[in-house]
Amino acid sequence: MKKASADTGRIARSAGTVSIAVMCSRVLGLVREQVFAVMFGAGYAYDAFVVAFRIPNLLRDLFGEGALSSAFVAVFSDYDANKGEKATWRLANNVLVFFAILLSLVTLAGIVFAGPLVRLLVDAEFVQVPGKVELTRTLTIVMFPFLLFISLSAVVMGMLNTKGRFFVPAMASSFFNMGSIVGGVSLAFILPMFGYPAIMGMAFGTLIGGVLQLGCQLPALLRAGFILAPRLDLRDPGLRRIVRLMLPAVIGLSATQINIFINTRFASSCVEGSVSWLNYAFRLVQLPIGVFGVAISIASLPLISRYAAARDVDKMRETCTSSMIMAFCLTIPASFGLWLLSEPIIKIIFEYGAFTALDTARTAEALRFYAVGLFAYSAVKIMVPVFFALNDTRFPVVASFLAVAANLVFVLSFIDAFQHRAIALSTSGAMICNFLFLGIILYRKLAGYSLSHLFEGIGKILLASLVMSAWLKILLFFVRDGFSQSILLQSAGLIVYIASAAAVYGLLLYLLKVKELSLVLDKVRQKLTR
Repeated sequence: MKKASADTGRIARSAGTVSIAVMCSRVLGLVREQVFAVMFGAGYAYDAFVVAFRIPNLLRDLFGEGALSSAFVAVFSDYDANKGEKATWRLANNVLVFFAILLSLVTLAGIVFAGPLVRLLVDAEFVQVPGKVELTRTLTIVMFPFLLFISLSAVVMGMLNTKGRFFVPAMASSFFNMGSIVGGVSLAFILPMFGYPAIMGMAFGTLIGGVLQLGCQLPALLRAGFILAPRLDLRDPGLRRIVRLMLPAVIGLSATQINIFINTRFASSCVEGSVSWLNYAFRLVQLPIGVFGVAISIASLPLISRYAAARDVDKMRETCTSSMIMAFCLTIPASFGLWLLSEPIIKIIFEYGAFTALDTARTAEALRFYAVGLFAYSAVKIMVPVFFALNDTRFPVVASFLAVAANLVFVLSFIDAFQHRAIALSTSGAMICNFLFLGIILYRKLAGYSLSHLFEGIGKILLASLVMSAWLKILLFFVRDGFSQSILLQSAGLIVYIASAAAVYGLLLYLLKVKELSLVLDKVRQKLTR
């Protein structure tokens, strides 16, 4: 148990490092969305951009930060632990060359077939708007090479994480956002002088950001011992093992993309602006997913992969349980907070320029329903890599297709009554189904894990979250006119609400003696003491 506590502390320390970097990235991501909101609002141009970016982004989830990243880390960790440094870097070179060639071919195919891909993704309502499909096709062609750079970036991130380097890879997406903002805004003002729409500049900015996300990690990779020695060996057992792990994972992740495809078509059938409202809301909910769920997943994966390579199931079980409780500690109260504060948050962040009060209200509705599934998003991010570490990708595949079925049932049941809100609700419902299925299967795969510890932790977290929500409701009741003041006062008020709610919640968890919180606080205290 002492060893498990040490591992939990190590994950907490690494997750804290990653969280700081991810927080920077997500904040810059919100700034990027603010730029879109001010310049384009919610409607014609931004709808086209969202659909166009979604096409290479769907493939990025499959090849980059999804199947490839998880499969590569599992095999790379095994090589690093058991085969020596020379064999490990030889595998890295082979993987980089193989996927650079493969993804270049996929990118060329995407550019050639951009038109049919766009028409496949949108509804008739979207097609009927003059010029909208052609604009979307052009933006897709510009942004498709993003797939190559971002996928190779994910491979480099996996190498650095396995070597215990978390901060630089987590900061890489900040470079993407900086490139998107600076390059995109500059070109958005320049290109209209030559007859191109301003939104085209933001598309080129996305491409610039992808190049920067890969490039900023290369110095750290060289410092970690990597030497570029390009080679292509299709018979390499390590490469074949990665591909074997990837194939079922790609099938499973394709189910997630089917969900996105279904939701995009339904959103494009709703009133104009629905695609934009959902995208702005999902960008906001990605902040806690990234800062909490993804950070803990990135920190725990190398450790779990190492235990899997050593066949130490007891340590895997303890690490997995503690990681999930840590994620719940942070995401469950975030869900309550987003539900109560969705409208003021969106008003302060986005309601400028072309983004109206109506856009704020509609985006807030979507955000509330996305927040319902926040805990499940983060838990799945932690559980799926455990299956990869165990060389078993069947169950994540099955879970993904169950999620597709659940998503379709929710959408068809609620789309008429709830419109765009139904899509956010169906996304959360599908993810909760995915989480429940994987949780049951993982319990069997790991020969059980401490359910009493897990449920005790969840119970304490829910109790603290309910008390925190009551505190927030009281504050909102007494200062209900605070969000009609100047933007400076509104921002100050929101900071006070969030800080006081976090203090109430943290104090309650401390009094309730949640072990994972105590370990995190101990790490913070040690750093401050030093």
